[in-house]
Amino acid sequence: MSRINGFVERRHFLKLAGMAGFGIATYSILWGTQQAVNSQTILADAHPVNPNPVSSDAALKRLLDGNKRFVQQKRQYPDESRERLRFVSKTQYPFAAILGCADSRVPAEIIFDQGLGNLFVVRVAGNVVNDLVTGSLEYSTTVLGSQLILILGHRRCGAVAQAIKNEPLSGKIGFVVEGIKPAVERVKLTTGDIQEDAVLANIQYQVEELAKSTILAKLVSVGKLKIVGACYDIDTGKVTVIS
Repeated sequence: MSRINGFVERRHFLKLAGMAGFGIATYSILWGTQQAVNSQTILADAHPVNPNPVSSDAALKRLLDGNKRFVQQKRQYPDESRERLRFVSKTQYPFAAILGCADSRVPAEIIFDQGLGNLFVVRVAGNVVNDLVTGSLEYSTTVLGSQLILILGHRRCGAVAQAIKNEPLSGKIGFVVEGIKPAVERVKLTTGDIQEDAVLANIQYQVEELAKSTILAKLVSVGKLKIVGACYDIDTGKVTVIS
C-alpha cells in the first residue's frame, strides 16, 4: 500500500472501506461526514496496515508508564533520534490516538514521555468531539491501526469554565462552548465543585459522543479498539483514567 507523508492514496483507502461493503461515497469518512454508510457492516473485514499493532490495554499502560516518568522527572525521551526521524518520514504507526485540549499546558508527547510517530494527536479547545475530530480518529484506527483512543481533559479547563458561565461569546468561540454545555447540564445542580465536576463530566460526555461513530463502535464491538477518558492535573502533571 503506497503512502504519501503517512497517508494512503485515496484509491487504497476506498479499497479498505469497500472490504466492509460501504458502497458509495466512502471517501467522505476521512473527513468525518459518514455519508451513505451501512452502519451494520462498517469495516467488518478491514485490517489495519500496522504490521505490529499494540493492543488497547498495552497502549494504555505505555501511556501511563510514560506519564509516571514525567511526573517523577525521569523522562527517557524515546524515539527522538535521527534514525527515528528517518523512519517516520516514510511511514507512521502510532500505538495510540489522543483527543486532547488545545491548552498549551497539556502537550501529549511530553506528558506521556513519547517520541516521533508514537501518538496520533488531535487537539481542540475543550477536547470537543465534532465531525472533523471523529474523521481524524477514524483514520488513525482504521488506516494506521491504533487500538486505543484516549480522550484527555484537564483540570481548570478554560473552555469548560466558559460553558459554565453561559455568556454570549464573540466569533467562533461559542461554537466550542456549545459542544460542552450538555456535559455542564449534567452537573449544574451539583453540591461539589462545579468546575471540577464539569471537567470530568465533559470528558465522559465526549467519550460517549465519539462512541456514536459507527466505524469506531464496530471496532469496539470486535475488540479492536477501546475509547478511554482521562484527566490531566495541571498542578501535578499526573494523568488519571476516569472511564
